[in-house]
Amino acid sequence: MLCPYCNSPVKITDSKKVYSGKSYGMIYLCSSYPICDAYVGVHKDTNEPLGRLANKELRKWKQKAHYAFDPLWKEQKANTRPGAYRWLAKQLGISFEDCHIGMFDIKQCKDVISICQSMSNYI
Repeated sequence: MLCPYCNSPVKITDSKKVYSGKSYGMIYLCSSYPICDAYVGVHKDTNEPLGRLANKELRKWKQKAHYAFDPLWKEQKANTRPGAYRWLAKQLGISFEDCHIGMFDIKQCKDVISICQSMSNYI
């Protein structure tokens, strides 16, 4: 796999490399780190990435998108996480299978924020 930002090889490594020596599990990390700061976490006990490789800017927008979206299924007990993602997929005009904030680009994250902020009751 090559980094989409700098075309350097991406390697799997312990996250302590980017978190000041504290390990939060494995990550895929651009081999040009820290010049290129792209990385993505890995599902526990697998080599499956949690989303797409992201630089600092994209990670910021994914966090903001989750901050806007997560309360829709966490705080409004009337829906489940998959149900909320089904609703979001419909709003974005994409398939449920393609609807995961971890895979989104900056524009899609901004769309999530806009949609979620405009909804007072989405059910």
